[in-house]
Amino acid sequence: MRFMILIKASTESEAGVLPDEQLLTEMGQFNEELVKAGVMLAGEGLQPSSKGARVKFAGAKRTVIDGPFAETKELIAGFWLWQVKSMDEAIEWVKRIPNPTGVEGEVEIRQVFEADDFGANLTPEARQREERLRSQAAARQ
Repeated sequence: MRFMILIKASTESEAGVLPDEQLLTEMGQFNEELVKAGVMLAGEGLQPSSKGARVKFAGAKRTVIDGPFAETKELIAGFWLWQVKSMDEAIEWVKRIPNPTGVEGEVEIRQVFEADDFGANLTPEARQREERLRSQAAARQ
């Protein structure tokens, strides 16, 4: 099972405060554990929402909204994509993440859809196309 691990933003991350050397070292060590265990598929930190944008959809209309965005606690500051056996295993790994602020923070765990989750709605042709696209994307990395 794949899970997206979402690190919620803080006032510091939204202000563009960079992690200190100690946190970078701790995160590097944690990432090394994830890789050695075969858990980590991807992971990145995100720039503050002031450097981002949103595109709002309303029928055929698209509206671009530049950051920064309000509600810091609803924003994402970073993510991992993990391959684990269960939600319980993902939770156990999340409990081991170094606390980025040393105070209060939040990490969200979301299971990623797999092709079989879509049932008959994912036709054999669509499944083949999806697999082909994933192979092409993987070859570019």
